[in-house]
Amino acid sequence: MDIELFDYNLPEELIAQSPSKVRDQCRLLLVDREHETYKDAVFSDIYDYLGPNDILVRNDTKVLPSRLVGVKDDTGGKVELLLLRDLGNDEWECLVGHAHSVRPGSRMNFGDGRLKAECTASFDEGIRHVKFFYDGIFLEVLESLGEMPLPPYIRKQCEDNSEYQTVYAKHPGSAAAPTAGFHFTEELLDRLVKKGVEIVDLTLDIGLGTFRPVKVKDTKDHRMHSETIHLSAYAAERLNRGKAEGKRIVAVGTTCVRTLEAIYGKYGKFVATDEATSIFISPGYEYKAVDALITNFHLPKSTLIMLVSAFMGRKFTLECYEHAVSERYRFFSFGDAMFIYGNFDYSKAKIDG
Repeated sequence: MDIELFDYNLPEELIAQSPSKVRDQCRLLLVDREHETYKDAVFSDIYDYLGPNDILVRNDTKVLPSRLVGVKDDTGGKVELLLLRDLGNDEWECLVGHAHSVRPGSRMNFGDGRLKAECTASFDEGIRHVKFFYDGIFLEVLESLGEMPLPPYIRKQCEDNSEYQTVYAKHPGSAAAPTAGFHFTEELLDRLVKKGVEIVDLTLDIGLGTFRPVKVKDTKDHRMHSETIHLSAYAAERLNRGKAEGKRIVAVGTTCVRTLEAIYGKYGKFVATDEATSIFISPGYEYKAVDALITNFHLPKSTLIMLVSAFMGRKFTLECYEHAVSERYRFFSFGDAMFIYGNFDYSKAKIDG
């Protein structure tokens, strides 16, 4: 499909620059994909739409303060790294700003030399492998020197790094947050558990795919960057049992969707695994694992709006987005949310959604 089919007009002032003061008091668009209806609500209202027949699936990844700003040893020029993936032995895959000036052998330092680095390999699209040298524990050094890797459309760093984490973040390793989870508070989650909602955690370490724009004309030519997924044996058993019992699997965010669909599509069931996925979901894809979706509003022409369009139809997706714009919803990472539920005839999305 032509990526222009996933474009929409978004006034810049609707791009949220900071999180909601109270996480579960952001706005929520309730979307019935079966009947193609929607209504405005507040996120805490989701309590009324979840119950004992639901399994709420969360991505418990934790964002590293992985944006490092330092200088090159040879020129003293500014250098910026975004750590994407741990390669082992203190070597990381990084996205480098002005990457043409960083080549194998280039040396850099951060925090007045508290953290030193050397480029070991060079790849396309600004990707470099970088070896780090330091005293102590790397994650502690990173916590003291690194900044949160906020998307470029957010112009100011967080006052507190916890603003760019979910309240259930546990496993460090991501270069971006699973932002649909921002809207949950510990109190709301406790209320849902008491109501009978099951909660299952998985982990997808969010990497370059989040930052990589779609540069091709036709969606079939786009290739997703590989990301690591983890599903425990306990989580797989609970999900398989839930499927067998006819429970509804509710994914919190697109990272959960990609993890669940990648595993279920490959094995025909949920299995415990640690593996890489580069699954790309766009209209024409028929969901096999996920029954309902909590998600934010995504960038025009992005892989994420394509994923949502595959779930509820392209035309209806854009209609909902137009409504959100007209009602002054807040967009992107710190913005408002959608809850998409109901049955869906996937044949509607096979051609143009």
